[in-house]
Amino acid sequence: MTIASQPQLTLDEFLKLPETEPASDFINREIIQKPMPQGEHSLIQATLCETINGIARSQKIACAFPELRCTFGGAAIVPDVCVFRWDRIPKTPSGRIVNRFEIHPDWAIEILSPDQRLKKVLSKLLHCLRNGTELGWLINPEDESVLGIFPGQRLELYEGSGKLPILEGIELELTVEQVFGWLSLT
Repeated sequence: MTIASQPQLTLDEFLKLPETEPASDFINREIIQKPMPQGEHSLIQATLCETINGIARSQKIACAFPELRCTFGGAAIVPDVCVFRWDRIPKTPSGRIVNRFEIHPDWAIEILSPDQRLKKVLSKLLHCLRNGTELGWLINPEDESVLGIFPGQRLELYEGSGKLPILEGIELELTVEQVFGWLSLT
């Protein structure tokens, strides 16, 4: 049996398609639908946004966004959390935030879900870093680790009481234990 291959879409053609739920990424001319977030993923994502915004947004340093589509470098991706420095947040002439972010995030964070392939998620973060992102995190709830990704494709593994790298200018200290401690509701 022969399976006909689908013609490859362009980025513009992908952006004209109806939005999927959960969102889909378009990278390397491939559409990859994200898995539906589950409990651990959702709580880490929400708490990260609250924690970062509690410090950075109130001081107009940066802003963390959950599930925001970013189109840049020939791809359209939706990081679990993306952080933009305050002066880089796209705005209308009146100062209101725009709906379409056609720039790279300054800090991209992905939370590995049980159904996700590590290679696909890591590829997305590496795309970000190759296109101007300053810091990437790949959070792995299964083994309670965070992979820090830096320009030049430098990787560092953080576990336990290891202090996590934070986007420069944000006065925040977090350890891997603290991030996974958010999962305990007792």
